[in-house]
Amino acid sequence: MLYLVATPIGNLNDITLRALEVLRSVDAVASEDTRKTGMLLKHFEISKPQIAFHAFNEQRAGERIENLLRQGQSVAVVTDAGTPGISDPGYTLVQRAVQANLEVTMIPGPTACIMAVVLSGLPTHSFTFRGFPPRKTVGRRKFMEVDKDSPHTLIFYESPYRVLDFLKDALEVYGDRPAALANDLTKMFEKVERGSLSSLIAATPESKLKGEYIVVIAGKGRETSSGADADDEG
Repeated sequence: MLYLVATPIGNLNDITLRALEVLRSVDAVASEDTRKTGMLLKHFEISKPQIAFHAFNEQRAGERIENLLRQGQSVAVVTDAGTPGISDPGYTLVQRAVQANLEVTMIPGPTACIMAVVLSGLPTHSFTFRGFPPRKTVGRRKFMEVDKDSPHTLIFYESPYRVLDFLKDALEVYGDRPAALANDLTKMFEKVERGSLSSLIAATPESKLKGEYIVVIAGKGRETSSGADADDEG
């Protein structure tokens, strides 16, 4: 069995009992970062051989993992934090397993984008997860413009080094919509700032930002804080 195991995005107490059970039972753990996963396993007193599985070796490591599965072994896939396959390695392994008729399942758990959209105060009945945008301004704006007229709440991941530039481009593309900026979710200094894009820009310093950021932006015409559309009387 191939298990995709969600791990905490900050607070280790968010690990699920089932995730621990699976990590203790598998033959090997495929890790995006073996050092970080090693710390997680040690914290919960789990000792398992690790296989490095990341964006730069997905093909080679994927073949190795597939061979282990064919031999009847079980492998757990974990990323640095959160749910494998959501802006992290995992998708190609699921493809492999499905195409090879190998068993695959998932141990659900923390996902930063879901927590961010719920805490944003923006409509959650329909949303679009866009992941990480391109790094350069031209590509980033083209990436954003795809959803310019979308009625759905938009969710993006961004690096601390580019989040301010992202917000400025978002203001240019979407106008001054309601938005939220989440950082350090589940950690001691968890923070969610809410307001217009312009107010978030004004509140975001030029430097010394740390951690991964999640930006949530209201969809076109869906700018209320309730679950109903702005133009829905029902």
